[in-house]
Amino acid sequence: MAPPRNVVKIAVQMRDAIPQLIQLDQAKPLAAVLKEVCDAWSLTHSERYALQFADGHRRYITENNRGEIKNGSILCLSTAPDLEAEKLLGGLQSPSREVRQEALRHLVLLATDMTFAQEVISRDGLQRLGTIIEDGDDLGEVLALGLKAFLELMEHGVVSWETLSIPFVRKVVCYVNMNLMDASVQPLALRLLESVTLSSPALGQLVKSEVPLDRLLVHLQVMNQQLQTKAMALLTALLQGANPTERKHMLDYLWQRNLRQFIYKNIIHSATPLGDEMAHHLYVLQALTLGLLEPRMRTPLDPYSQEQREQLQALRQAAFELEGESLSTGLSADRRRSLCAREFRKLGFSNSNPAQDLERVPPGLLALDNMLYFSRHAPSAYSRFVLENSSREDKHECPFARSSIQLTVLLCELLRVGEPCSETAQDFSPMFFGQDQSFHEFFCVAIQLLNKTWKEMRATQEDFDKVMQVVREQLARTLALKPTSLELFRTKVNALTYGEVLRLRQTERLHQEGTLAPPILELREKLKPELMSLIRQQRLLRLCEGTLFRKISSRRRQDKLWFCCLSPNHKVLQYGDVEEGTNPPTPESLPEQIPVVDIRALLTGKDCPHVREKGSGKQNKDLYELAFSISYDHGEEEAYLNFIAPSKRDYYLWTDGLNALLGSPMGSEQTRLDLEQLLTMETKLRLLELENVPIPEQPPPVPPPPTNFNFCYDCSIIES
Repeated sequence: MAPPRNVVKIAVQMRDAIPQLIQLDQAKPLAAVLKEVCDAWSLTHSERYALQFADGHRRYITENNRGEIKNGSILCLSTAPDLEAEKLLGGLQSPSREVRQEALRHLVLLATDMTFAQEVISRDGLQRLGTIIEDGDDLGEVLALGLKAFLELMEHGVVSWETLSIPFVRKVVCYVNMNLMDASVQPLALRLLESVTLSSPALGQLVKSEVPLDRLLVHLQVMNQQLQTKAMALLTALLQGANPTERKHMLDYLWQRNLRQFIYKNIIHSATPLGDEMAHHLYVLQALTLGLLEPRMRTPLDPYSQEQREQLQALRQAAFELEGESLSTGLSADRRRSLCAREFRKLGFSNSNPAQDLERVPPGLLALDNMLYFSRHAPSAYSRFVLENSSREDKHECPFARSSIQLTVLLCELLRVGEPCSETAQDFSPMFFGQDQSFHEFFCVAIQLLNKTWKEMRATQEDFDKVMQVVREQLARTLALKPTSLELFRTKVNALTYGEVLRLRQTERLHQEGTLAPPILELREKLKPELMSLIRQQRLLRLCEGTLFRKISSRRRQDKLWFCCLSPNHKVLQYGDVEEGTNPPTPESLPEQIPVVDIRALLTGKDCPHVREKGSGKQNKDLYELAFSISYDHGEEEAYLNFIAPSKRDYYLWTDGLNALLGSPMGSEQTRLDLEQLLTMETKLRLLELENVPIPEQPPPVPPPPTNFNFCYDCSIIES
């Protein structure tokens, strides 16, 4: 007879004792279960003991999480969390360095458990750790362990970072600013200051005033990837916390100190692969740098500004200087104004008064900045562009000013200028760290590409929007290749001609579209069930392989990973925390399990509980697109396992696989694309023998029956 559903078979072990195999009744109070376990080993005072998971992070079993105990779980009997916290905190007061060090080691191991952390915090554990950090009597392992334990306890969010004292923060700043310091201390000190900066504006200002930018530059130049990453994390946190004016001054100073060149040569092109966290911080640094362009992008041209009028005149004179000088000699003021208006029209402005074209925001004054930069830094290319188009009489002239204004808008959209930084994105462009004035240099390449594409398309003014669509596609496709330098980008984007774009479009269309003849559609419908079964098998195999997910808090990006996979028999989801840089664990080593039969539903996007808690800010849009959760039976209650997929593809594969497990349809975009690809391939294979044979829209009609059936042969008649 099968045991009741709320009874699980588990093992309980204790040091120097024979393990017990028991049937745990989940309906029985945990205190009663503990007493039975202690009685079996003849232990008195069961209230002094607690149960922990034997593997993973050895989390304590409580009434809240006991539902996670499954058949086959291994638990261990240990000291109760309150007594363990009291013991370890007592060890921190010992005069013996070895005792303090050992107590800190155990504290770091247990601090990730919420139950234990609450006991430590309630006994002023943070204050005691703060004293160790502030005293700084030992600048080696003891200080590193103290910082790590402090960070782990603060990560639970029980105590706000804003409660930290100014002397404490200043002491941590001292560790960052010291020249001779243990290599394990400074990354932890930088991580603590990053958390303070992101969580408390007031303390963030203190950190900004106490940690010189030069000091962070020193840490970045140390060939220690962990120290570099944490220094970059604090640098981006300080930049995000600064107002626009301060941020501009800080970035200008950093570029003067050659930070860009160092990042490009020693981090992006380092022999060591770039970690996910460093990639995210480089993305943030790129976004903040491009964000400095937003005020110009949002500011329309002021027709009464003398400086801006002079800039427009400089733009005109750079193109028509010799012609203008010869023609304007001896002309009246009205005649000279008329000549200037005509030259502005030749430049490609839609109005004789160019101020009217630049009143649009975006791109505002940023378009004027781009045009001026192009005219001053590539004068021959600028003159050639303007003169060859202004002298054409066949209506195929490409308007420079109109193209520049629209191209600036396009570049701002592609590079997300002015948009808030994402919490998880890593898609920085290496070439933007390859030269100064990267946005303007990018414009110089793009405007020449536009002129080249215009001529390839033999476009007229009516084709302007079509040309811009092709240019957008050329730029987006080349950016997706992540070229490492502007010259490489220039080479690749110029190789992507209009003809090549048409070929790629046609290839993609052929991949996505099949013939629409009814017989082919009928064949495809018959093939679908078999191919959907194949896709389902692939999705489940992908779940069995497992995926590394990154833990994301509501406050900041985390550097912790966890691994989840489906058991080979498709009956259990297994998961647990892993260290970064290690190989994916085997399913047997994962501590946590969720039976598939206990899963209630799959939630995605804004329906996920961990996304609802983050609010609906624009910066969380990427989280909506990558978030999914499963709800499952957790004892008498409903619990959730929350995911943030590392990529859109992983999101599709996991949601498809979970839907397949639950017997729900797989409706993702990836499934649609995979099914379409398989259908196209299978259909082409089936029709190989009919190549070049036209397939009719309708099947040929069945001929009418003959008037008689005398043509049938009677086998019973024997010929003589």
